[in-house]
Amino acid sequence: MNKTPKEPTASPPTKTYPPLAPEVEALVHEIIGQVAGKWTMIILDLLQEKGTLRFTQIGKTVSGISQKMLTQTLREMERDGLVVRTVHPVIPPHVDYALTPLGESLSEAFCSVWLWTEKHYAEIQKAREAFAAVSKQPSNSIARERR
Repeated sequence: MNKTPKEPTASPPTKTYPPLAPEVEALVHEIIGQVAGKWTMIILDLLQEKGTLRFTQIGKTVSGISQKMLTQTLREMERDGLVVRTVHPVIPPHVDYALTPLGESLSEAFCSVWLWTEKHYAEIQKAREAFAAVSKQPSNSIARERR
């Protein structure tokens, strides 16, 4: 008896949304590209948790970020209206960063990602270990490759 493998069946989408205007879709892709970056998410979370912080406090708290990358990330966040930058006229210069209402709403939206990760942590680790066993790669090597 010749058995042919079954084709995978696609399940119908659970939700449908109206199509976006091309310019809105382009902005969505740009914003996702920015906020999906490691540093933006971490800085959003930090400012949501701690409130207004000085540039140096952010740099000391965010492990592994260079001054150049911190400056670039904060400028992009300021450009997109996610943070407000306040320069105090003192010597040495004192610069504070705080989330705007727009940044707070984005932080709340991405809170779901943190909660999802926490809820599914064991499943993700198990899947990574199974993948590593088959592919002979360490279970966390893919994350390192993306950096």
